Amino acid sequence: MTSRPYWIKELSWQQRLAAVWLLALCVAAVFAGLLPESMLAPDLQISNAPPLTPGHWLGTDQLGQDVTAALIYGARTTLLISLPAAGLATSLGTSIGLLVGYWGNTRLHFALAYWIAASCAVLGFVLLGTRQAGIQEAWWLLLLSGATVLLGKLLARFSCMRRSIALPLDWLMQAAITLLAAIPRLLLILTVAAAFEVTPLSLVLLLAFTSWTQSGRLVRAEVHRVRQLPYFEAARAAGLPARRIMRYHLLPNTLQPIVTSLPLSIAAFIVLETTLSFLG
Repeated sequence: MTSRPYWIKELSWQQRLAAVWLLALCVAAVFAGLLPESMLAPDLQISNAPPLTPGHWLGTDQLGQDVTAALIYGARTTLLISLPAAGLATSLGTSIGLLVGYWGNTRLHFALAYWIAASCAVLGFVLLGTRQAGIQEAWWLLLLSGATVLLGKLLARFSCMRRSIALPLDWLMQAAITLLAAIPRLLLILTVAAAFEVTPLSLVLLLAFTSWTQSGRLVRAEVHRVRQLPYFEAARAAGLPARRIMRYHLLPNTLQPIVTSLPLSIAAFIVLETTLSFLG
């Protein structure tokens, strides 16, 4: 006889009831498309119907639309937009904060040859971005990436190009956070949406790339705290590679503030997505 996982045993009945309720909402959101569209059609003859009205469990609104159907469709939008955007933004911010907190401004070095190659790649990307996007431009991006690596390899053959230069990751992160904080997020999203065609996938990506700063700051601060602890110094003294240190020693000890802030991020995304839906 198999026993239940320990984390299920530790849940109280209130937590189990909340988990069942959230699971029911997710199931209802997945099958929201099976609801007849007539439930959302305006019908002024049954406007403001009270709950438990026959055919309308939660009643209707001022236009006669079924409140239950509206909630289920809203849950589907949350499941398709807000949850993926919050998860992607948290993952992106955690990764950036982890890298920035570990490497800082002076610990990650690249040869001068690769700096020059990367500068040429950025210039080519900017010039390519002025053209209309399409399949041909995607092939140009692949060729540009390959040419960047090849140029870096060729320049690295010269001894003068092998001089190591530090990549200021911390400074770059602070600059990106300052730039995103200087522009209101809603205004930035509306500007991008007005310039390009918005799809659910592009909206998720746009929300994530403009909202990773909170989790990035939290993880960066936690990494700076953990770096002062003895076990971190012992891991570095043992010669462990950076990837292993970040995965097994830093990441598990920096997830607590992320787990705490993730529900708040989801709520903020729901409010922002609702505002965008209201604005069309």
